[in-house]
Amino acid sequence: MPELPEVEVTLRGIAARVTGSVISGVAVREPRLRWRVPASLPKRLAGRAVRGVRRRGKYLLLDCGAGHLILHLGMSGSLRLLPIDSPPQKHDHFDLLLGDTLLRLRDPRRFGAVLWARGSVEAHPLLRHLGLEPLSRALDGGRLHALTRGRRAAIKQFLMDGRCIVGVGNIYANESLFRAAIDPRTPARRLSLERCSRLAASIKQTLRAAIRAGGSTLRDFVGSDGNPGDFQQRYRVYDRAGRPCPRCGATIRRILQGQRSTFFCPGCQR
Repeated sequence: MPELPEVEVTLRGIAARVTGSVISGVAVREPRLRWRVPASLPKRLAGRAVRGVRRRGKYLLLDCGAGHLILHLGMSGSLRLLPIDSPPQKHDHFDLLLGDTLLRLRDPRRFGAVLWARGSVEAHPLLRHLGLEPLSRALDGGRLHALTRGRRAAIKQFLMDGRCIVGVGNIYANESLFRAAIDPRTPARRLSLERCSRLAASIKQTLRAAIRAGGSTLRDFVGSDGNPGDFQQRYRVYDRAGRPCPRCGATIRRILQGQRSTFFCPGCQR
C-alpha cells in the first residue's frame, strides 16, 4: 500500500492544480526517505514550471522541462494539496510550493521517494525495467498469454512481478483472480488463452472499480483532498478468510505465497 489505484487517484487529484504552476520553493524537512532526497533539489526546481504530471506504475512523474521530479508514496505515504500557510505535522517531510498552494508528502514510515531524473525519465534505474501498464491497451489476453509462457511461478506471484505487469499489488491481484475464477496457485504457464483473456479483463475491471471508489484505505492512505478511499468496503476475497464466498458460498481461505497473504475461494477458483 498504496498500490496502483491509490496512485492513480492521487494523480487525478493533483494533475489539474499542479500542471502549469511555477515552483516557487521547496521544503525538505527529512531527506532520509527510502533513498536520500538530493541536496540539490531545491535549487534545481525553484522557478521551473510543471509542464505535466503522469503515472508510471506506482511512480508519479512531474515534468519540469530540464528533468522530472519522481515521487513515490512508499508503504504509507500520501500527497496533499494544501494552502501555502498550512503548518507541517510530524510526518510531513517534503513540500513543493506552487504559488498559493503547496503539494505536501506525508510519509510516516519513510519508504517513499523524492528523486530527480535528467534526460529520459524512462531510462531511470527505477523505471527502465517496469512491465506493461495494466490499464493500457497493451495488456490483453494474447499479450498476457505470451508473457506467461514458460513461467513456472504461480499466477498470483506472476501478477505481482513488476517486470511483467506493473503496479498490480497484493490486494488487487487477489481480487482480480477471484473475478476471473482462477486459483492463485495455478502455474502461470498453464493458463490457456481463454483464461488469460478473462484474467486481463478482470485486472482492468478490478483496478477501474478501485479507482472509482477512491482506492483502498487500510491505514494511512488519503487522496489529495484528504479523503480516504472506499474500495476496502467492496473486497470480495481479500482479508475475508473464514467468511462465505459471495459467488458460491464456500469458505474463503488464506494461504501464504512469497510471504504475502493470499485469499481465495476453493469452491469457484479453479
